[in-house]
Amino acid sequence: MNSSENRTPSGTRGTGATASRRFRVPRRLLLIALLASAVALTVVFGVLPRIEVRADLKKEAANRNIMFVSVTRPKQASAVRELTLPGNMQAFLDTPIFARTSGYLKRWHVDIGSRVKAGDLLAEIDTPEIDDQLQQASADRATARANFQLAASTAARWEALLKTDSVSRQEVDEKRSDFAAKKSALDAARFNVARLQKQQSFKRVLAPFDGVVTARNVDVGSLIDAGSGGGPSRELFHLASTTRLRVYVNVPQAYARDAVAGVEAELTLPEFPGQRFKGTLVRSAQAIDTTSRTLLAEIEVDNANGALLPGGYAQVHLHLGDTNPALMLPVNVLLFRPEGVMVAVVSPDQHAVLTPVMLGRDFGTQIEIVSGLGANDAIILNPSDSLTSGTEVRVVQEPAPKGKE
Repeated sequence: MNSSENRTPSGTRGTGATASRRFRVPRRLLLIALLASAVALTVVFGVLPRIEVRADLKKEAANRNIMFVSVTRPKQASAVRELTLPGNMQAFLDTPIFARTSGYLKRWHVDIGSRVKAGDLLAEIDTPEIDDQLQQASADRATARANFQLAASTAARWEALLKTDSVSRQEVDEKRSDFAAKKSALDAARFNVARLQKQQSFKRVLAPFDGVVTARNVDVGSLIDAGSGGGPSRELFHLASTTRLRVYVNVPQAYARDAVAGVEAELTLPEFPGQRFKGTLVRSAQAIDTTSRTLLAEIEVDNANGALLPGGYAQVHLHLGDTNPALMLPVNVLLFRPEGVMVAVVSPDQHAVLTPVMLGRDFGTQIEIVSGLGANDAIILNPSDSLTSGTEVRVVQEPAPKGKE
C-alpha cells in the first residue's frame, strides 16, 4: 500500500514533464514571429500612410495642372435680322405754291396748319394789267374776225367772177392770199385771248392736291411777281400731303442685298415711347453711294391719323431675311490675341483649342459669330488670359440640352 502511494506521485510528475517538452516553442520561431509582427506594424503605421500621402500629392499636382472650366454652346440666330437705322420722315407729296401771274395779293383764305382739298382756293391776286390786256386782245380778236369775214366774202365773189372770165386769175390769187392771211390773224387773236384768259384764271391760286399748308409767305397787298422780270419767283404757300409719309434710310452695303421691296419695317420715335409704326420698304436707289457706301432706301408709312410729322427723325427697324443665320455667343467667351479674336473650344479629348473667329453685330451681352465655329462646339466661358492651345481642361458646368432647360 505504501508502495502504490509512492508510485502515483512519481507517475504524475513524469506525465507533466513530457507535456511541457511537447508544447515548448523554439526561440528562433518566436523571434521570427516577433520580427514579422514588427515589420507588419511598421508597414501599416509607417510606410502605407506615406504611400497614401504621396499618391494624394501626385493627384493634387495632376489636378492643379488641369483647368476646370464652364462651357456654353452657340445658339442659332434668328432667320430674320432686325437692322436699326436712323431715318428722315418726309411728306409723300411736298411742293411750294407759286403764282402763275403777276399782280398784288387781294386776299388769302388759308394759313399754316390748314387742311385743304385739291381745288380749294388758297388766295386771290388782283391783276389789273392782265385784265386790260385781255380786253385789248378781245378787241383785236373782234377786228380780226371782221377782217376775216370780209376777206372770205371777197374771195368768194372773185371766185365766181373767175368762172365768167370777168377777172384775171392773178387777182383771184391775191384775194385768196388775203383771205388766208386774215384767217391766220384771226387765229392769232383767238390764241392771244385764250392765253390772257388762262393768265387771268391764275389770279385764283388753287390747291393742287389734298394736304396741309405748312407755310404762308405773303400777306394782303404784297407784290406778286410770276418771274416774268427774270428774277426768282416768290413762294406763296407750301403744301404737304401727310396722309402717307416717305422715310428715307441709308442701308450699309453689307445689308444692301437684303433690302428689297416688300421688307417690313417699324418706326420708333422718342415722343411715342413704347409705340411702333408699321411701314414697308417700297423702293431703293439700286446703287451704292460712293461717298457713304450705303444704299438709299424708301419706306412708306401710313399716317392717316396725322400722328407723325414730316421732317422729323425716327429710328427705323428693318426686318431683313438672313439666308445664313449667324451663331450667337456671350461676349465673355472672347479672347483678344495679337493674331486676332479667338474663342477656346473644348476638344473631344478634353483639351482647349484656341480658334479664330469672325465677329458680326454686337448686341451688348451677345455677339454674332459669322464664321469659325460649329453649332455643337463647347466654348469655354470666361477663359483665362494665360490659356493656350493644348491645355488640359475639365468641364464642370455643361449647358442643359435644348428642350430641357
